Amino acid sequence: MKTLLLGARGAVGAVVRQELIRAGHHVTTAGRTHDSDAVIDVHADLAPLAAQAQNHDVVVNASGVERADLVHATGSTPLVEISATGSYLEELRGVGGDNPVLLGAGLAPGASTVLVASLHSRPGDDIDVLIMLGSGEQHGPAAVEWTADLVGNDVYRPPESERIRNLVTSVRSSGPDGKTRRYLRADFPDHILLGDRDGTKIRSYLTLSSAPMTTALQVLGRVPALRRTPGRQSAPRLGRVAHRGQESTHRTTAVRTRTRPVGDHRASDGTRRDPCSPARIDRTDDHGGHRDARRPRVRRGDDRLITVLIRSTPATPDRSYE
Repeated sequence: MKTLLLGARGAVGAVVRQELIRAGHHVTTAGRTHDSDAVIDVHADLAPLAAQAQNHDVVVNASGVERADLVHATGSTPLVEISATGSYLEELRGVGGDNPVLLGAGLAPGASTVLVASLHSRPGDDIDVLIMLGSGEQHGPAAVEWTADLVGNDVYRPPESERIRNLVTSVRSSGPDGKTRRYLRADFPDHILLGDRDGTKIRSYLTLSSAPMTTALQVLGRVPALRRTPGRQSAPRLGRVAHRGQESTHRTTAVRTRTRPVGDHRASDGTRRDPCSPARIDRTDDHGGHRDARRPRVRRGDDRLITVLIRSTPATPDRSYE
C-alpha cells in the first residue's frame, strides 16, 4: 500500500510512518521543506496535494492542520484524519460527499469510539468515556495546543441542553486499574462521531495519572486567565503541566450507566514502553451475555499490553458527580 503522510515529522506522524514501514508498506513523507519526499504546504495551495494523492492508495493527515478542503484535494483517494476537534470532524463529514474519509483514527476519538459503539446501550443510557494519560506521556505541539484550546472554551455541541465548560466539571470513578481518580469533562468528539443514538448521551472526561497535575488542569479550566502570562504562550506552559512525571501509560474506559445501579464497563488499558510501539487489542470471552472481567484474553508484545474488557459492576455507589 502506498501512503502519502502529511506531518510525518510530528509526534503522531513519526509513529504512523514507522508502523507502516514495519508492516511492509511504502510511505511518502510530505512537508514544507525539501528534505521531505514530496513538498506540500497544507497551509497554502493544495494543488500539489491533489497531484500526489492520485498516485497513492491513502492519504493520512497527521499534520494537525484542519482544513475541510483537504477532502476535495485528495479526491477519490481515502483520507485518514487524526484530528480530535469535534467541529472540524463534523465539517469534514458534511463536505466529504462521495470522497472517502476516515474520522477518528487515534486514542480518542478512535479506540474510545470503538469502545462506546461496542457497548450494548439502551435508549436513554448515559455513556461516560473516561480517558487517562500517563503524566510522563510526550505529545507533539499540535496535541499540546489542542489541550490548551480547551481552556476557557465550551464543549462543542454537548448532549446536554446547557453550556458545558471544558476542564471544570468532573466525575470521580475507578478505571480498569481499580484506582479511583477525578476525571475532568473534556471535548473529545465521540458524541459527534456517533451522534444521538436513541437518546443516548455520550460524555468524555480526561485525567492524568498524577492527581496534582489533574488538579492543575482543573485550575486552568476554572481560571482561564492563568493560561497566559505576559510575553509567554499558553501551549508550552500547559505542556509542562500535563506531561511532567514518569508514568507512560494510557487507559480508556467507556462506562454505561442507567437509572438502576448497574453499569457496563469496556476498557482499553495500555502500558507503553516504546513510544513507537503498536497497539494490540483483544476482547474477553462472552459468558451468558456478560464479559468475564476476571480472565481477560490478551496478547503480549515486546512493548505494549492492551486489554479490552466489559463487566457488570455497581456504578452508582462509587461515582460522585460534581
